[in-house]
Amino acid sequence: MIKPQRLQKGDKIAVVSLSSGMLGDDNFIHKYYIAKERLEKEFGLEVIAMPNALKGSEFVYKHPESRAKDLMAAFKDKSIKGIFCAIGGDDTVRLLPYIDYAVIKNNPKIFMGYSDTTVNHLMMNKAGIVSFYGPCIMCEFGEYVKMFDYTKNAVQNILFKDCQNYEIESSKIWSNDFIAWQEENINVEKKTRPEEHGYEVLQGSGVVTGEVLGGCLDVFPMVVGTEIWPTKEEWQDKILLLETSEDKPSPEYITFYLRNLGALGIFDVIKGIIVGKPQDEQYYEEYKEVYQKVLKEFNKEDLPVLYNVNIGHSDPIGILPLGSTIKVDYTNKKIYLVDSPCL
Repeated sequence: MIKPQRLQKGDKIAVVSLSSGMLGDDNFIHKYYIAKERLEKEFGLEVIAMPNALKGSEFVYKHPESRAKDLMAAFKDKSIKGIFCAIGGDDTVRLLPYIDYAVIKNNPKIFMGYSDTTVNHLMMNKAGIVSFYGPCIMCEFGEYVKMFDYTKNAVQNILFKDCQNYEIESSKIWSNDFIAWQEENINVEKKTRPEEHGYEVLQGSGVVTGEVLGGCLDVFPMVVGTEIWPTKEEWQDKILLLETSEDKPSPEYITFYLRNLGALGIFDVIKGIIVGKPQDEQYYEEYKEVYQKVLKEFNKEDLPVLYNVNIGHSDPIGILPLGSTIKVDYTNKKIYLVDSPCL
């Protein structure tokens, strides 16, 4: 996989709306300005919005070709060093007809987001470049009052530094406190609580090394069978990342989704699984039971599974570089970046 250049102070990053266009809506655009100021003052970056990124929900929904045009233009622009997604949504898959994978491959740069952005990450995987499953503009960079230190440190350590052998630790705190996205709440800070679980091993043991591939499990049904869905051979020896969205799918749906992966033969070829903390810890115990049940159905009771990782829809979140090699110590419940994902 091709690695992008790491960020430096003064670099220009582009904001794209590749799914929902809500960042540009009148009642939410203040989140963009919070994120822009934070990225410029706290990280030393120059922030630009691509031409269609702030045109609002209605326009963005009606024009997937314009969303894709922004993405392609951001990759082609040599002055842009990173591309950060506004937020997720539910129809990134509509961009597929407009993507030029050669453009992405020939212009590798940091690309980051999560949730429905899973579709874009699979595009990056098809193009052969490392991408970053991590914070987005509206949620984390646009957080009221301050970013969580856990997320801020992940950005600084993984995107700006040589992070070979870097340990991705469990956050010592978490939050299920949602502050309504309204300008009158910009001075309201989220309440947090101590992390009681840390990383949990659901099954398996030992140390596993491999490239990370995956994303938001809810999104997978939209892309299975498309040009970006990895072949069984491409899943070989990967560490599968799975996390769930703010929709908080029922344990029954998780069962269906996981059985689909089993039927595709993915559990037969991967080395291990990493599972994100469910948002608000909804279905926390039930999901654990589902993973163990389904893997048993496919005779994969020894396939190692690390649970409750701060990634995706958990709060706070870290960063996992997709397409980069990591080491998961299932015996000691630790995650390391083997290689620095950036040059």
